[in-house]
Amino acid sequence: MAAIAEAVRDRDERVLRRLLARFAEQAAIADLPALRDAIDTTGQHDGRPPETR
Repeated sequence: MAAIAEAVRDRDERVLRRLLARFAEQAAIADLPALRDAIDTTGQHDGRPPETR
């Protein structure tokens, strides 16, 4: 996510497209709860593991 944010900030469309394509590929095959936790920027996890939320 940090790399995607950096590419947006730098306005580097080539890198952004590559990173977004990789992200989309991972999202298609990933465990969605784990993916949600990986991109969660709120930091609000209540101290519980993802499967108990």
